[in-house]
Amino acid sequence: MNDRPIRPRDAATLIVHRRNGSGVEILMGRRHASHVFMPGHYVFPGGRVDPGDHRVRPATPLRDEVAQQLERSATPGRARALAAAAIRETFEETGLMLGQSAPPGLRLPTGWEAFSEAGLAPAFDRLDYIFRAITPIGRPRRFNARFFVVEARHLSGEMRCSDELEDVNWVPTGDVAGLPTSPITHMALAEFLRLLDAPRTGAVPVAMTFLRRGRRHSRTE
Repeated sequence: MNDRPIRPRDAATLIVHRRNGSGVEILMGRRHASHVFMPGHYVFPGGRVDPGDHRVRPATPLRDEVAQQLERSATPGRARALAAAAIRETFEETGLMLGQSAPPGLRLPTGWEAFSEAGLAPAFDRLDYIFRAITPIGRPRRFNARFFVVEARHLSGEMRCSDELEDVNWVPTGDVAGLPTSPITHMALAEFLRLLDAPRTGAVPVAMTFLRRGRRHSRTE
């Protein structure tokens, strides 16, 4: 019997937000009850990095400060793949695309057909990176997840539900506490709200959390 812990897989999540009057709303959906990982929980769109994400050429690159933040825990290639995964998974789960006009002759890999058909390629420069979390040992799925942020006005398409998420909708940030969510979702939301109106001044430290021997640890990187 192999008791070695499951190695966490790279994953990416996108917190899409918009102003509504004096408040802020974020895009969330409920994972289907049949899912092994967090069934019935409300989450931000996201998922694991696919092989094709490593081969994506974006319309616009990561901003220098965001690349520097990601590269504290990833190679430059992995950093770009994480950004691609956040954008691709958001489209697959919600129908919304973060893209700009694709340069002439640009070909996107398998999994990005909808972007190609729309004449778009992913717009990495719209992303901010704010949080990283590693799923604890002992869970049926483990992820090394990076949380990105983007304003809703940069996305296009018609919002919809999917095989991954149902009840996809805009949720006022003050209402999230009343939904079934994970502690990591609350931690990421708290970090998002802390940084929402903070000025962007270079590659600021990013919060990171993980469990070790049953205790929650947090640090910046």
